[in-house]
Amino acid sequence: MVRPALFWAQQSGSAAMKKLRCAIYTRKSSEDGLEQEFNSLDAQREACAAYITSQKHEGWVLLPEHYDDGGLSGGSLDRPALQRLLQDIADGLVDQIIVYKIDRLTRSLADFSKIVDTLDAAEASFVSVTQSFNTATSMGRLTLNMLLSFAQFEREVTAERIRDKIAASKRRGLWMGGQVPLGYDADGRTLKINDSEAKTVKALYDLYEQHGTVREVKAAADQRGLRSRVRSTADGAQKGGGAFDRGHIYHILTNPVYAGRIRHKEKVFDGQHDAIIEPDRWDRIQQLLQGGAAKGRARRTAKQQSLLCGKLFDETGDRLTPSHSRTRAGVRLRYYVSHRLIKNSGETGGDGWRLPAGELEIKVTDLIRQRLSDMTFIGRLVPNRSAEDIKTHHSILQKLCADNDIADLLNLIARIDLSPGELTVAIDAVQLAAMIKAGVDEINEELQIITTPFLLRKRGVETKLVLCDASAGADETLIQNIAKAHLWFEQIKAGRTLSEIAKAEGTTNGRIYQLIDLAFLAPDIIRDVLDGKQALGLTSDWCVRHKLPTNWQDQRALIATL
Repeated sequence: MVRPALFWAQQSGSAAMKKLRCAIYTRKSSEDGLEQEFNSLDAQREACAAYITSQKHEGWVLLPEHYDDGGLSGGSLDRPALQRLLQDIADGLVDQIIVYKIDRLTRSLADFSKIVDTLDAAEASFVSVTQSFNTATSMGRLTLNMLLSFAQFEREVTAERIRDKIAASKRRGLWMGGQVPLGYDADGRTLKINDSEAKTVKALYDLYEQHGTVREVKAAADQRGLRSRVRSTADGAQKGGGAFDRGHIYHILTNPVYAGRIRHKEKVFDGQHDAIIEPDRWDRIQQLLQGGAAKGRARRTAKQQSLLCGKLFDETGDRLTPSHSRTRAGVRLRYYVSHRLIKNSGETGGDGWRLPAGELEIKVTDLIRQRLSDMTFIGRLVPNRSAEDIKTHHSILQKLCADNDIADLLNLIARIDLSPGELTVAIDAVQLAAMIKAGVDEINEELQIITTPFLLRKRGVETKLVLCDASAGADETLIQNIAKAHLWFEQIKAGRTLSEIAKAEGTTNGRIYQLIDLAFLAPDIIRDVLDGKQALGLTSDWCVRHKLPTNWQDQRALIATL
């Protein structure tokens, strides 16, 4: 953290020596060759160091700190060494970034604009040694913007060409990759039937025609011991091999690939692979599924249901069961109660959960609505889709979130886990993918999980759940103090003393020292504070009592523990 005294010392020293402190940044997209004694990062640094030496007469000085990102793409600013460099620039420790080529720093015009804003704020600049310009001049900035614009145009054209190729290939019925469905093995640009797994798929279709509901299919599949495919992840770990959940069964029953077809967005084409289920039979089962869903919706409107039934589990793995009681006035009160309390004939005794159903359902709905209405969430959920597709997906989910019927939103939940101090919601990827007309293999699995803190309050024998919606709400005091810290820091940079600022603001030197660290909070943390989405414990009092790290990543890690 740059303190005012240190900042003045740096400024005065720089002015006296007229030196430009240069930091070299290097990056390589892949990890290939990084283990070599002299790799691409070393070559970039050597070229940049030689260029700095050639500018020694201009006062250029090479800083000893290394800023190297090996094996990281330039499509994002989320790179450890780059974030450390930007923080050092903001702290006034670096005057100029030196790179071998522009694309080593970033491949995005939007991201470079953010970097330039940071450089401008710190009165720093950027130099590319092989492209002979720097951002300290207006001509350098013009040239840079032109190069980045053409680079971004080239990337977008390439992406469109790839999407068109995938669409054309799927129209021809070719398999274009992704997670291979149960019952098949990949065979080049098509699929071949895996005989042992195909028996499982056929059994699930037989069970649905026999029982008529996915719930009963799951129960029968568990009795038969049917298991999902065992898959190996990139790090060698094993996944799958367990009992089918209802979402997975529903996906298998509605996947046109089993009828010998290939889906591309909203359209379905005849595939070049063999069908496991006869197409006519598959079409007939789709009609049965749609009829069952319509009946379910009709029952929900006719009678009040516990919408989280079968989806709630506590920290012991015990399922929470719907229950109810009636007041003397005849009002029906619904609850979700740990099954062990009911089993022991003592809903009001023993160790377990007893939660008001209506309140819980409404607050979980708000949590889901907040997540799905965020366009950045959609962009990260299906990262390989175009901007136009993202807008379409966002519109679909916006319409869902605007609907007052909470049943459709809660129907997207696969499971909710409760534990002291934390609630975790798992979104059903199959239903979410079907809703936005995307493939399940396109869904980012990490974004299916929503974790939020909550508070427990005891009222007699009842445990009341208070969701915090993962944020503390707008803290006007904290917002005002952050604004003061930025104002004071700008005045310090302008040459005013602490005493002068304190006198003008009607405060003390000590108070300025207490709050000045808030001027160095990471931009995303400040944005969360302004939006009222900061961590529960992040308050002005907490910031005064704790030393904030200078590194933005360290700040995020510390605040995440609150």
